Amino acid sequence: MRRFIIAGNWKMYKTITEAIELANGLKRELMDCTSLDIVLCPNYIALEEVQEVVYGTSIKVGAQNVFWQKEGAFTGEVSAAMIKDAGCDYVIIGHSERRQYFAETNETVNKKIAHVLEHGLIPIVCVGENLKERESDKTFQVVEDHVKGALKGFTKEQLKDLIIAYEPVWAIGTGKTATPEQAQEVHKFIREIMTKLFDEEFSGNIRIQYGGSVKPENVKDLMSRADIDGALVGGASLKVDSFVEIIKTTEGITK
Repeated sequence: MRRFIIAGNWKMYKTITEAIELANGLKRELMDCTSLDIVLCPNYIALEEVQEVVYGTSIKVGAQNVFWQKEGAFTGEVSAAMIKDAGCDYVIIGHSERRQYFAETNETVNKKIAHVLEHGLIPIVCVGENLKERESDKTFQVVEDHVKGALKGFTKEQLKDLIIAYEPVWAIGTGKTATPEQAQEVHKFIREIMTKLFDEEFSGNIRIQYGGSVKPENVKDLMSRADIDGALVGGASLKVDSFVEIIKTTEGITK
């Protein structure tokens, strides 16, 4: 049985003070929530402070991005060692906004995965199509390209803790959401790719999140689907009430 994982991607929101306040609010409400994995992903400068707030609880901290080099003259970048030293366990890699605004590619995603694995961090690897690709019936082609490109050259032993996040780009921050049926269809397809790349046992153990305007109102229908193992939550993770409701609803789902 795969364990649910709910991650909150705070993106470029929250000052350090605001991040501490949000983390404290979530800590109070989720102290006893241990039946699923919870990850908070604040901006870089708030990582250590958020980690200090949730230290000793089951809540983990993740970074929103990473560079693939150990160190060097790379102004503005942050390495896996730095992220780990700040208390992180997870790193989001290849988010659609990174691809859209910062020229992320399958090749850079692949390099970043290798780098974080070397440091014992767990990658949350994002894949998904934009609206034009969806309307052109290229969803499966794009998703397969993202998955295969990101995971090229890795063994199943290296990727045993991998998280994949399917995020239909057309549903991020738009208020639109893939229907549970659409989301399940792609999640199942990703699991089939995992079987072809590795084997059925590996595929059955890999957790695949859905990310795309996840809200308290739709989380139950999404998380009840056979191949959806959690959510990468954006806007709804920025408020205590909505993020807690998403987690509590997911906690009550059995498959």
